[in-house]
Amino acid sequence: MITIVAKNSIKQGKTEEFKNLAEKLINESRKEKGNVSYNLYQDANDNNIFTFIEEWENEDIIKSHNASIHFTSIVPKFADLIEKKSEINLYKKIK
Repeated sequence: MITIVAKNSIKQGKTEEFKNLAEKLINESRKEKGNVSYNLYQDANDNNIFTFIEEWENEDIIKSHNASIHFTSIVPKFADLIEKKSEINLYKKIK
């Protein structure tokens, strides 16, 4: 299993637009074969920081997800909403 942690710093006044797009992405991604979980979290201390935490069965499924219609149509729209480059890390489960 692979876990993706994608931290995003959203521009002031753009959080609702980001959350609306993120909801569409999450709903479609959860339907994908090989998706274990897909959630969005808001930082407890900074309302402009949002982190996606996703779990996928393997890297091939992640590649398929990244090429999906919903991913390729929604994620580019985040560019106008993000304050700085997203921090994205992949993790492999040990236990």
